[in-house]
Amino acid sequence: MKIKYFLWLLLPLILACSNQEDDSEYVNVPIDVAVPSNFPAMAYDIALNPPTQKGFELGKKLFYDGRLSSDGLVSCAFCHVQEYAFTHHGHTVSHGVDNQSGTRNAPSIQNLAYQKAFMWDGATTHLDLQPVIPLTSPIEMNGDLNQIVAMMNGDVSYRTLYKQAFRDGAINSENMLKALAQFMVAITSSNSKFDKYRRNEPGGTLTPQELAGYSLFTAKCSACHATDLMTDDSFRNNGLAINPLVNDVGRYRVTLQPADLYKFKVPSLRNVEKSAPYMHDGRFGTLETVLNHYASGVTDSATLDPVLKQGGAIGIPLTANEKQQLIAFLKTLTDNQFLTDTRFSEF
Repeated sequence: MKIKYFLWLLLPLILACSNQEDDSEYVNVPIDVAVPSNFPAMAYDIALNPPTQKGFELGKKLFYDGRLSSDGLVSCAFCHVQEYAFTHHGHTVSHGVDNQSGTRNAPSIQNLAYQKAFMWDGATTHLDLQPVIPLTSPIEMNGDLNQIVAMMNGDVSYRTLYKQAFRDGAINSENMLKALAQFMVAITSSNSKFDKYRRNEPGGTLTPQELAGYSLFTAKCSACHATDLMTDDSFRNNGLAINPLVNDVGRYRVTLQPADLYKFKVPSLRNVEKSAPYMHDGRFGTLETVLNHYASGVTDSATLDPVLKQGGAIGIPLTANEKQQLIAFLKTLTDNQFLTDTRFSEF
């Protein structure tokens, strides 16, 4: 009885200590976001939101926190899994709260600092604003920004991190989005076998089959999958047959310009070996079926990209051997260091 009474007396003190406010202050320690030598210039203006260690740490915590969604379970990482190049591997289209299904496959979030438009239809052109779309989508995270801010204000660890990450220490949607952007800016994939080949580094020797595939890729694919980012950041109609049950009009949904009907953003092919299924609706499960589409499955239409109807032919002629060479090259874009980098992982 005496022991129980003693613990009862200590309870207020224990609770006070557990809820004690952290007196942390702003910590301005920049993180390295240097541009790889084989990359084009960064599109994101980091001068307006300089990534710091604590800003990155806060962004990472937000990225993995299911409490940002209405059901408390679906985090950003739910649809963007690191080992699959931050895609929803195996899911044709992504699932959200209450197991609702969307109509599009989750794109990778690698190397976003080098891109100017986001989402399959380019619904936003600023990386700081991109998370608002999935956060507030009724079928993705269905989050309420006011409720999210209230949740963070009630969490000691968030209060501490906001003080450390931002000079004003304010817990608000603006700082939340800036922290998420700092995390995404740092998510850079630039150490694949192909990168080492391009930079003449150890481990970058391509096999004859891979070199043949690279030559084919340069001749037949690089008009869209340009630069070492493997995307030209444009929107194109690549001849996919229209699914009448969905009739996803693509870029047109944003611009309302008929010329943009059925155009979707050209995805980066980095880590493409790990990011199946493919296309905006995940209709293809393998790289072989993707190449079969370009070789013999392209559907003509008024907005079909001109590169797919040259010389009177529709599509990109490929032999069985050329397809295997291309696949061999595409696998050199796998960046295992990136896929296992603990800086980006939850634990």
